[in-house]
Amino acid sequence: MAIAIGSRAPAVDGVGVVGPHALVFYKVTCSVTQMAGPPISRLGDAYPGAVVGVGQDPPAQLASFASTCAWGFPQVPDLPPYTASDAYGIASAPTVVVVDGEGLVADVVESWDRDGVNRASSILAGLLQAEPVILSEPDDGLPAFKPG
Repeated sequence: MAIAIGSRAPAVDGVGVVGPHALVFYKVTCSVTQMAGPPISRLGDAYPGAVVGVGQDPPAQLASFASTCAWGFPQVPDLPPYTASDAYGIASAPTVVVVDGEGLVADVVESWDRDGVNRASSILAGLLQAEPVILSEPDDGLPAFKPG
């Protein structure tokens, strides 16, 4: 089970974001992460500087995957023994974790969950005092939910 909302967000090596942000935990070979790539790209585009990918693969694979999915946000590797993923209780990919300005977990979305990612986008927007962006619509061809 992923980290609880309201918990202190553990530090992740390579993530230097100060203030509200979202961490996208993923594995490049995960079919659900691949499917969720375009909406997650919109998350990064909507909130520049406030989204970081945390991938369980070597940097070259992360860069290739990010390029394929048009992820313009930074990627950091979380290689075995998966210290960051374990600290966040990551059990499925992708998992989006929104962290508030005080370093507390404000939202967690596991797997592909349309309502969840739209909620996370709205929460992050509120924390950043930005306009929320809808990441996925019912008519975009993606399922409402798919376990990762």
